[in-house]
Amino acid sequence: MSVLSPCRRAPGPWPTAALLSLLIALPAFAQQAPDTTFSPPVPSPAFAPGTGPVVLMDEGHHNFHTLGGRFAPFARLVARDGFVLRPHAGPFTRAALDSARVLVISNALAERNLEDWYLPVSSAFDSGEVRVVEGWVRDGGSLLLVADHMPFGGAAGDLAAAFGVLLSNGFAQDAAGETNFMLRRREGSLRAHPVTDGRAPGERVDSVKVYTGQAFRTSMPVDTLLVMGHGSMLLLPQVAWEFSPLTPAIRADGMLLGAALIHGRGRVVVFGEAAMLTAQLAGPQRVPAGMNAPEAAHHPRLVLNAVRWLAGVTGASDAAPRGARRGR
Repeated sequence: MSVLSPCRRAPGPWPTAALLSLLIALPAFAQQAPDTTFSPPVPSPAFAPGTGPVVLMDEGHHNFHTLGGRFAPFARLVARDGFVLRPHAGPFTRAALDSARVLVISNALAERNLEDWYLPVSSAFDSGEVRVVEGWVRDGGSLLLVADHMPFGGAAGDLAAAFGVLLSNGFAQDAAGETNFMLRRREGSLRAHPVTDGRAPGERVDSVKVYTGQAFRTSMPVDTLLVMGHGSMLLLPQVAWEFSPLTPAIRADGMLLGAALIHGRGRVVVFGEAAMLTAQLAGPQRVPAGMNAPEAAHHPRLVLNAVRWLAGVTGASDAAPRGARRGR
């Protein structure tokens, strides 16, 4: 598991704002439900209904997000684009993965961390599964890996590292100490790529909102999709959602919240935050969070663009020789 080394930040105005932001976020996190009424338009579906490639959703690793649960809005949107969604229970095997074009893993957890969100965080995947998934992608499969704030980044760390992605096990914040913040193309925190550009101007993503995630680095060149700005921070607590002015932290300038890469003959997209890819109602006031939020109008485009790129609908010229990872 790859975890970034912390340094301590001196107490002052930043920790106060940061702690307040996290205290506000915690009640909403504890009360999340999928928005079953959310149904954005899909003007130009990639495939006729039920005729597209199979998208396999991991539900075998104590996932916080499943097809029938918090990721139901994601699943409905992708299905309306013509893809065929199927759940997968149990360990990954090559036979199971060979039945699909795209594998989606969102917020997997090891059994020991279901109730105990404190360090050390165990891998959600055993070494054999990591080898199976890496080999399947190298041979032409595609992976959408979503790993949120602690403990989810730690739980997916071993799998991500097989693709040169070094997840953190923390909480990302912008320069104002906010865990919910915007990333915009015009400010350089959202970069050009088929995942953000789509097939036509109407599919272009110009902004996204992050709802408390983690940021990561890479050991290999990748295509940046979403990047943390100047003055941003990554809090690295010993226990999830327990913070003080002495909580270890590192500067997160230039760390990533979204990346795409070619691995052998396959493709990988990694996001460090999950809520932006679905539609939820958070807290007792059932506040829209994710694709259904007023400030997140481009999020459905991001979801469809990512799955289409992974399935080879867009970016066909991005193909790389076996074993290569191309950066930008």
